[in-house]
Amino acid sequence: MIRIAVVGEIGSGKSYVANSLGLPVFDADGEVGKLYKNDKKIFHKLKKSLSKYIYSYPIDKNEISNAILANKSNLRKIVKIIHPEIRKKMNIFLIKNKKKRFVVLDIPLLLENKINKKSDILIFVSSKKKEIDKRLRKRINFNSKLIKRFKDIQLPLDYKKKKSNFIIHNNFTKVTIKKDISNILKEIL
Repeated sequence: MIRIAVVGEIGSGKSYVANSLGLPVFDADGEVGKLYKNDKKIFHKLKKSLSKYIYSYPIDKNEISNAILANKSNLRKIVKIIHPEIRKKMNIFLIKNKKKRFVVLDIPLLLENKINKKSDILIFVSSKKKEIDKRLRKRINFNSKLIKRFKDIQLPLDYKKKKSNFIIHNNFTKVTIKKDISNILKEIL
């Protein structure tokens, strides 16, 4: 099985690219949402670690956001609790799809958490800062301070770009993305 991992900046269109590849996708952000919604063990761990901020089950994302904004170390506490569970979910996904020739990993902190393997094919999604900002502002729970906190724990974009096998320049038009994906798939198949 060949693992294709999609990396890039928050709001650059990584998930869109991952889903456009037409292959099985492990969506880490989606799995985090499911944990907040359905996992009482996670709730109790977060409540114990962040009792001032986490009150309700299912976990309200606003409570998570407030914890992250209140104190830089809170994001690390959350990551320490959530990421081992996401790794488990990823391993289940990989086992379930072991007969597939390719799978896609849409994991925002893939390189930061050293989840990648040397044999992974990395696709870096590059977008213009102005376009990313415009897209992020349209998000329902947009908060520039929260986004900055997430960016602070990420590796520099130049490093991710250098590590990548392919670069997709996302100008947020489907035609361009489809063409770039088609070229990448031709090359790796």
